[in-house]
Amino acid sequence: MDDTAGRIGVYLAHPRPGSFNHALHDAVVAELRGRGCDVRAHDLYAEGFPALLTAEETGTVNAADAPADPQLALHRAEVATLDALVLIHPNWWGMPPAVLTGWVQRVLAPGVAYKLGTADGEPAGLLRAGRALVLNTSDTPEERERTEFGDPLQRIWAACVLPYVGVTDVRRTVFRTVTDAQATTRAAWLDQARAEAAALLR
Repeated sequence: MDDTAGRIGVYLAHPRPGSFNHALHDAVVAELRGRGCDVRAHDLYAEGFPALLTAEETGTVNAADAPADPQLALHRAEVATLDALVLIHPNWWGMPPAVLTGWVQRVLAPGVAYKLGTADGEPAGLLRAGRALVLNTSDTPEERERTEFGDPLQRIWAACVLPYVGVTDVRRTVFRTVTDAQATTRAAWLDQARAEAAALLR
């Protein structure tokens, strides 16, 4: 992928307009579009993405063939065409917000993002996106996050979710602590986010 190509999905999960997560989203989208990327930007809260996994979906072996509501169908079709993903969300209780968790469970489904039943018993990732950038905000100091909690978001994205669907290059940055950050610090963080989004193309 070069600096002027690529279809990138950018997914924001924060309910409050005007949050720093929204500022990160806007900065990343502008940077990627400025570099000629086809950016598919989604504010999952603003779109009202339906996050609840249905009983019918849990019994589906191949979600690619399953009936789905139009919004879910759009996300499933789109994610299969991406060259890279950017996920932007706060650290809430060591987890992504519920809307993003629901997006993972409903969109990165069997037959769409991975398939089971390979010869070695391991799932095979189906996504063509080989790279992902995760941008998190947090109010937990880095040392406490690492020593007391074990950085669960790193495990979720870099070990449990993204490699499972074929994303082998997972990059993650945490901006902390957000609540007491000065305007100059936030501006520097936005510059960093732009630079990391640009680096995703190389």
